[in-house]
Amino acid sequence: MSNELERAYAPWKLGPLTLRNRFIKSATNEGNAPGGTPTQALVRHHRSMAAGGVGMTTVAYCAVSADGRTFEDQVMLGPASRPHLRAVTDAVHAEGAAACAQVTHGGAFNFLSKLSTSSPVSASGGLNPPGFLSGRVFRHAASASELRSLREQFVQGAREARAAGFDAVEIHMGHGYLLSQFLSPAYNRRRDEYGGSAQRRARFPSEVLAAVLDAVGAHMGVSCKISIFEGMRGGATVDDAIVTAQTMASAGAHLIVNSAGMNVESPWHIFGSAMPEGIGGENASAMMRFGNRMLKWQQPPIEFQPLYLLQAARRIRAQVRAPLAYLGGVTSVDDIRSAIAEGFDAIVVGRALIHRPDLLLAFRSGELSRSGCDHCNRCVALMYSAGGTRCALTSREDIAANRTPAATADQPVG
Repeated sequence: MSNELERAYAPWKLGPLTLRNRFIKSATNEGNAPGGTPTQALVRHHRSMAAGGVGMTTVAYCAVSADGRTFEDQVMLGPASRPHLRAVTDAVHAEGAAACAQVTHGGAFNFLSKLSTSSPVSASGGLNPPGFLSGRVFRHAASASELRSLREQFVQGAREARAAGFDAVEIHMGHGYLLSQFLSPAYNRRRDEYGGSAQRRARFPSEVLAAVLDAVGAHMGVSCKISIFEGMRGGATVDDAIVTAQTMASAGAHLIVNSAGMNVESPWHIFGSAMPEGIGGENASAMMRFGNRMLKWQQPPIEFQPLYLLQAARRIRAQVRAPLAYLGGVTSVDDIRSAIAEGFDAIVVGRALIHRPDLLLAFRSGELSRSGCDHCNRCVALMYSAGGTRCALTSREDIAANRTPAATADQPVG
C-alpha cells in the first residue's frame, strides 16, 4: 500500500473526535423520512456505509426548524425525531464508524405547503428563483431579530444532534440554502454589515459557525460545507470561496468541505455530470415538471470526469490553512492517492458508495481499483420515490422499510 493510501486509511482527528480513517460518506438526500420521521430505510442506509468502512457517515439535510425544511418529508431536529435518529447513530456506532448530522435551513429554497411567515426568509428580499418551482415567488430579507433567531436555531439543532447520538455536525453553507444565500452575490444585496464584499457576505455564516462551536465544539466535530463556485450568472466564484474558507477557518471550523453548484440554477456542477429527467418523480408538481423542462434546456453539455472539482479545490487548498476535505468525483484508488497527495485532509464520497457501500473495503483489499458507478445520477431522482435514494444499478426498492419508523422495536432492520 502506498504512503497516500496508508494515510487515507489511518485514524484521523476531526476536532475532538477521532475517526478510524479519513473517508466520509457525503450527505446525499436519502428520501428516508416520510412525514419527517426517519425510517428503518435510513438506518439501513447509514449502517451499510459504516459496515462498508467509512470513518464517518453523514445524515443529509437535518433541518433546524419547521420553516427551515426544504420539503415536508424531511428530518427536523428535535424531540420528535430524536429516538429515530438515535436508532441511526446506534447502528452506525455498532459498525465502528462515527455519525454526522448535516444541519441546515433552506431559507428561500423550500417546497413547503405552509410557513410561519408570508414569504421565505433569505439574505435579501425580492424575486425568489427557486420559488418559481414551488409558487413562492418572493422572499424577504432577514431582520436583525430573525438573524438572532436563526443563529439560535442552528445552535439548538446542533445540541439536538448531540442528544440523538451524533458525533459531528456539518453546517450546510452551499448549494443555495439559507447560509449559501448570504454568501452568494446573486442572492445577497444587503447594505448592512452582512452584505457587500465577500468578507461581509461571509459574516453571518461565520457567526452561525462560531455559535455552534461555542455550544458543542468541545464535544463534537464541527465542519461546514461550501460551494467553491456557484456556476451561475452573478454567482460566487472561486475567489469568493477563498475568502469564505479563510473566514470559516478563522472562526475555528474543524473541517471545510468543498462542493460546487446550486440546487436550482446549476445542479450539474454539484454532481459533475448531467442531471437525469424526472426530478421529483411521480410526486412532481406541475411547476416541478416545468422546471425539469427548463433544466433540460439550460443544462450545458457536461461529461463526468474523475476529480472534477480538483482544479478549483487546489486554489482553496493553497490559500487556507484549516483542514479541508476533497469532494467531487473520487471513484478509484488512484483518485484517493491524488487527493491525499494534493494535501487534502479527508475524502468525501457519495454516489460511488451508494452504488457499493463496501467500496472502501474492496479498494483496501485489492479486490477493486475503480468504482462501477456510471454517474447517471438516477439516485438523485430516486430520492423522491417511495423507497428513497438507492442505486438504480445495484439495489432494489424497499418501500416497506421506508414506511417503518426507525425506532420501532418490533421491526428488525435488515
